Amino acid sequence: MAKVAIVGCGAMGSVYAGLMASAGHVVHAVTRWQPHVDAINAHGLRVSGFSGDRTVGLASASVTTEGIGPCDLVVIATKSYDVEDAAESSKPLIGPSTVVQTIQNGLGSPERVARHIDPDRLAVGVVGGYGASIPEWGHAHHNGMEVTWFGSCAGLPPEDLAASAEIWRSSGFRVALHDDIASMVWKKLIMNAAYSGTACLTGLTIGQIIANEDAWRIASACSREAVAVAGALGVNLDLPDPIGHVKHLGSKIPDARPSMLLDAMAGRRGEVDAINGAVSRLGAEVGVPTATNDMVVALIRAQESRLAGA
Repeated sequence: MAKVAIVGCGAMGSVYAGLMASAGHVVHAVTRWQPHVDAINAHGLRVSGFSGDRTVGLASASVTTEGIGPCDLVVIATKSYDVEDAAESSKPLIGPSTVVQTIQNGLGSPERVARHIDPDRLAVGVVGGYGASIPEWGHAHHNGMEVTWFGSCAGLPPEDLAASAEIWRSSGFRVALHDDIASMVWKKLIMNAAYSGTACLTGLTIGQIIANEDAWRIASACSREAVAVAGALGVNLDLPDPIGHVKHLGSKIPDARPSMLLDAMAGRRGEVDAINGAVSRLGAEVGVPTATNDMVVALIRAQESRLAGA
């Protein structure tokens, strides 16, 4: 039994927390959403969907990390733009043998977390094919559990990385450990680039994007550009058919709405800068054209300015 803190216990973080608590681990949830905290503390955390349907009690749920103390595992599962605040607030949770895993969409989060937390205690995580959402406060639903990958950010000892992975495995997650972190992250990015922005702009689920000729043309073009940028950067995706890989994983969760669409529906800022925006930014640096991602980014930024009342 391990002591775990999930910092950023939104849709994905709640799936992690619920399954780990169900397996007997001592789980503390931290989220900025006070109504989510109140519902969990009053009725427990419900997780439904691919893994079944369960309601579990957590050791604590709060909007701060105060009073939790050092943990065996700290999972930073916030949005990419919140990782530095989350990393700073996680410092009291870190003891000499704590493993900190940072799991975000897109690029750049591990580097920002490492400004605040010893990179030798840090693991990089990539998850995909979950399709998680919050149907109501205190309740997370997910459509799958396809990808749960981790690798050492810098000098995390292999035995510590393996021990942290075992916490996940004991909770029902299928975990793979990777030595090539860049390849691991970009394999997820080429999928995010396809579906996240396209869903945000069209309102379509992943399955609807695949089935719609016009939407798939945009989604696959975004992914092809990401593949080209990865190649120019020397990233080995080790995928004979990257676009086929993206389509196959997407077909596993046809009813899922990517988090960028869910954020737009809720009037929240999304992660376009870390996903499609990262493809555009790095493409410009290495001389790879990214016209489709550029257009998706511009449209979503315009959409977000309207949602924000700008």
